[in-house]
Amino acid sequence: MIKFLSRNKTKIILLLIILLAAFLRLWRLPEYMTFLGDEGRDALAVKQMIVDHKFRLIGPVTSIGNMYLGPLYYYLMLPAMFIFRLSPVGPALMIALLGVATVYLVYLLGKEWVGEKGAIVGAFLYAISPVVIIYSRSSWNPNIMPFFALVSLFAIWRVWQKRQFFWLPILGISLSFCIQSHYLGLLIFPTVFLFWLLTFIDLLREKGRLKSFFLQTFLLLLFFIILTVIPLIWFDLRHGFINRNAFQEFFTVRQATVSLKLYKAIPKFKDLAVQILTRLIAGKDNFWGPIISGITFFILLVFLVLDFLKKKTKGFFKDNRGILFLLVWFLIGLFGLGNYKQHIYDHYFGFFFPVPFLLVGWVLSRIADFKKMKIGLLIVALFLGFLTFLSVKDSPLRYPPNNQLGRTQAVARFIIEKADNKPFNLALIAERNYDDAYAFFLEIWGYKPIRIEPLNTEETITDQLFVICEQLPCQPVNHPKAEIAMFGWVEIEEKWDFNGVEVYKLVHTQK
Repeated sequence: MIKFLSRNKTKIILLLIILLAAFLRLWRLPEYMTFLGDEGRDALAVKQMIVDHKFRLIGPVTSIGNMYLGPLYYYLMLPAMFIFRLSPVGPALMIALLGVATVYLVYLLGKEWVGEKGAIVGAFLYAISPVVIIYSRSSWNPNIMPFFALVSLFAIWRVWQKRQFFWLPILGISLSFCIQSHYLGLLIFPTVFLFWLLTFIDLLREKGRLKSFFLQTFLLLLFFIILTVIPLIWFDLRHGFINRNAFQEFFTVRQATVSLKLYKAIPKFKDLAVQILTRLIAGKDNFWGPIISGITFFILLVFLVLDFLKKKTKGFFKDNRGILFLLVWFLIGLFGLGNYKQHIYDHYFGFFFPVPFLLVGWVLSRIADFKKMKIGLLIVALFLGFLTFLSVKDSPLRYPPNNQLGRTQAVARFIIEKADNKPFNLALIAERNYDDAYAFFLEIWGYKPIRIEPLNTEETITDQLFVICEQLPCQPVNHPKAEIAMFGWVEIEEKWDFNGVEVYKLVHTQK
């Protein structure tokens, strides 16, 4: 038994990490999962594909720029929604399992970049990171980015290092998922192109392989065009090029969104790097995050300088290809984010989520192997233990579940009861939410709310308007919300306090 454990030590540790990742993502999933307007919008879109056979050429709309993503995420949701009979728990479970698979990929692919020890550390820290867990527990299009970003970068790595050109068509598919997850997936493209170009330059000396390289590159472009470009062009041709116009406006009238002067991103590198490691590695602890970031990058730089002095140029680049590959991925990402002028949310880091974990894993593995430092293992154990403490301290499971799904279902049932089988309009007053989560359940239960159409008010304004107030205190009468304003002069017929929200039934003012 002892020999078996000794021989399979790494496999056993990896299995325990995978089981831990699964627990942190699947435990009481329906109670912890996010189900707000974005999730309801996506569920409605997939419901229409399954039940009404209205298949999509576009995906979700972006929060900035009013541009549409491609539809791949909806088609990824479709089997899960179908198997779970239109329950939003199905796609959330799909995302959670994809999150567990990403933990395994961090180890599997990280072995080639930072070695087995570094990959194990990276996978463990990725498994317990509070931010990563949060974005692995609900169905939302940006949440698939880390998985497909890893596949994309590993594909170009294998093309560059192993001359395995069959990865190029796979790269075309994975890049399609990345860019249709979130347009920040575009920041993966410069890294991919750089290493594609380096491969091409190397192959100029191996002319016999250029034909295969270009053939597989053609397949890459073909898959990307079919999966990403054609649906959006088809949609634009049918709708007056609204997506193209939104793109054009976003990049031409860009004073408040992006800057194309790349050098302006450099002064932001430090703050961005600290923010990334604080949010992902240090459990969002704003005191320890900058300290951990400084220590990590200082030690990383020291080891790289020592390697360069010891091995000189040729040996340095040969023996450190993996860590340099990750640093290029990371630095190009910093350039992209540094030129973005809006607030940077945690999910914006999805296109290089795994990178900081593997960088920390490499640093700790090098400390453990540093022969002149006899207490290296002790230092690694203490540092890793402290990072674990910071992550556990802010783990989502330490807080009560939000129960958004259950509350949304209960409110929808309550409205159905009070509507008395009569048509009704619906409005939601909330700080950052909209009513599609409630509308989804009302629709699949056969009580679809009537949407008021400004050009067809006579047929779309009903005799009753239900207003859900998540933002309290609430005064729905004369509220500027479009659905309320278009309904006309109103008075409150009834009001209920229900599951932490207020529900109002408004009717037209009696004359």
